[in-house]
Amino acid sequence: MLAGEFADGASISLIDLQSDLIEKIAFREPLAMIAEALCRHAESLAPEAICSILRVTEDGRLSTLAGPSLPAHYTIAIEGLRIGPYVGSCGTAAYFGMAVEAIDIATDRRWEDFKALALPMGLRACWSSPIKARDGRIIGTFAFYFRTPRGPSDLEHEVVRRCSQLCAIAIEHDEIARRMHEMAYADLLSGLPNRASFLRRVGHLSKSDTRPFALLLIDLDHLKEVNDTLGHAGGDALIRTVAERLRQAGPAVEPHRLGGDEFAVLLPGCGTEAEMSEAARGLIELLRHPFAFDGQSISPFVTIGGALFEGAGHDAETLCQNADFALYHGKAENRGSFVQFQPAMRTGATQRIQSIRDLDEALSDGRVFSAYQPIVRIDTGEIIGLEALARMRRQDGRILAAGEFQDAMTDARIASRLTDHMLREVAADVRRWLDMGIPFQHVGVNVTGTDFRAGCLDERIEEAFAAADVPLRHVILEVNENVYMGGSDNRVARAAERLRSKGMRIALDDFGTGHASLTHLLDFPVDIIKIDKSFVDRIVADRPSLAIVQALVEVARKLDMRIVAEGIETAEQADRLLSLGCVLGQGYRYSRPVHASVTTDLLLRFAQRSHPVLTRPDLPLRARG
Repeated sequence: MLAGEFADGASISLIDLQSDLIEKIAFREPLAMIAEALCRHAESLAPEAICSILRVTEDGRLSTLAGPSLPAHYTIAIEGLRIGPYVGSCGTAAYFGMAVEAIDIATDRRWEDFKALALPMGLRACWSSPIKARDGRIIGTFAFYFRTPRGPSDLEHEVVRRCSQLCAIAIEHDEIARRMHEMAYADLLSGLPNRASFLRRVGHLSKSDTRPFALLLIDLDHLKEVNDTLGHAGGDALIRTVAERLRQAGPAVEPHRLGGDEFAVLLPGCGTEAEMSEAARGLIELLRHPFAFDGQSISPFVTIGGALFEGAGHDAETLCQNADFALYHGKAENRGSFVQFQPAMRTGATQRIQSIRDLDEALSDGRVFSAYQPIVRIDTGEIIGLEALARMRRQDGRILAAGEFQDAMTDARIASRLTDHMLREVAADVRRWLDMGIPFQHVGVNVTGTDFRAGCLDERIEEAFAAADVPLRHVILEVNENVYMGGSDNRVARAAERLRSKGMRIALDDFGTGHASLTHLLDFPVDIIKIDKSFVDRIVADRPSLAIVQALVEVARKLDMRIVAEGIETAEQADRLLSLGCVLGQGYRYSRPVHASVTTDLLLRFAQRSHPVLTRPDLPLRARG
C-alpha cells in the first residue's frame, strides 16, 4: 500500500491519467500518441524513471510504441528484436510473461548481449512488466529505466502496475480498431483490399493531377463450374491463388477483390494504351498457369476489360463504367482476352440497359406473348408440331421478334423471368388445344444458357406444365448449339438428360452455325437436329450447302434422330430437301410465327391425324395475322 499524503496525490494523478487515456481513445487518437502521453505522465509520477512502452508483434518481436526520454539511436537498435530468455528486461519479460527486475544491468545475465548498448547511455537498471490482453496474450511491455543500480520503490511498483493496465486497454482497443478496419477495407477470403478500399483509392487517384493511371477489371472465368465440381473449397482455393499471384505482380500493380469472381487492378503511372495492354496481357499470362487442388488441376483463366483515366472532365465513376463496358464486351465476344474500352462500347451498353428495362416493363404490363410457327411434313403440308417464339408488343403497338430484344437476355434475372412467362403461356395454350380435341403432338420451347446456369430448369418446366396438366411428352426443349456445346463442363448435357428421362425430347437448334461437331452428337442427348436457315437458303444453287445438308440427313437417319429444316421459303427448297430425305421443315413457305388464336385455326385445319387429310404439298399454308 502507498502511504500518506504523497500516496493520495499519486492515486488522484493516476485516476486523472485513466480519464485522460479513455478520452484519447474515444477521440481515436493514434496509439503512439497515447503511449507517449502515458510515458510522460508516468515519468512525472516517478521523476527518477525513464519510461518505455514496447509492443510485441504477432511473430514475437519487439517494436517501440513510446520512449520519449530514451535516446533515439537506442530505440532504433532494439527495434525488431525477437523476444527470448536473455533479451534484456523487456524481451525476457515478454518471453516468460512475468515481471523482470534487472537491478544492475552491468551484472545481470539477461543483459549480457545488450549491456554494451545500455551502459554508455547511463542506463544502469531496468524493470519491465508484461502487458497482457484479456485472453492472456502478451501484447507489450511497460518498463522503467534508471541511471543508478537499484530496485523499485512501492510507489514505482504501483505506477508500473496501473500504467500496464492502461497500456493493455489502449493496445487492445487499437487491435480492435485495426480488425474493424480490415473487415471494412480488406477482403477476408483473399486478403486483398476490398470494394470499399478500391472505391476510396480510385477516388483519390482520380482527384490527383500529378500522375495518369489505368483501371483493369478482371473476371475470373468458370468460378461457378469449379464450385460445382470441386465444392466451394475448390472455388476458394482458386480465388486465393489468383489473389496471391496478383499480389506478386509487382509494385506497379495495385490489386483489389470486388467480390465473387471479380477483381480490380489499378495501375498508377500508366498513361498509354500500349502500357495498359502490356500490363493486362502480362497478368493473363501470370494467372493462367494451373495449380493443384485435392488431386485436381485448376487453370485460372480470366477476361480483362481496361480503361485509361482521361483526366480533366472525367471522374472515377466514368472510369469504372468504361472498364466495366470493356469487360462486358470481352465476356460476350472473346473470353480469356484483354479488351480495351472504346467509346462505341458505351453506346452498346446503353442500348442493352434500355433493352433490359423495356422487356422488364413489357413483362410487368402483359405485353409479352407466344407466337407459334408450325413444323410441317414437307410432303403433305400437315402440321406435326410447333415452335413457340417470344414476341414483345411495344407501347406504340409495334411487335418485336425475340432477336430485337436479345440484348436483354444477357441479364440473368430478365432471362429467367421471360422463360418462366413463356413456359406458363405455352402450357396454357397446349392445354386449350388438347381440350379442343386437336391431335396435338408437340411444341418446341427455346431456352438459354442462363436458364441452365440457374440450376433448376427441369423443376421450372415440370412445375409450369404440371400446373396446366400437360404431359411433358408434348414438350420439346430447343437448345442453341452454342449453349449446348459451348460449356467447359457437361452441366447442360446432364440437365438435358434429366429432362429426357421425364418424357421431354431435346432439339439442337441452328445446327451448323456454332462450334458443334458431328462427334458431339454421340456424347450429348439429342433427339432432333434443326438445320440452320443459312444452309437452306443456299441449298438450290450452292453445292457445298447441298452436300452438308445431305450429310446431316444421312447422319441423323443412322443415329435414329429426326431432322427439321428451318427457314424454307420456296418450292424449290422444299423439293430439294425432300429429294435428300428431309421430310420435316418450317419457314415462311408454310406460315410465319402467328398468335395463338391463328395457330388454333391452323391446327384445326392442318394438324396431322390418324387418317391424314390429303393436302397438295405444293400449296403452302397461308396464315394471316
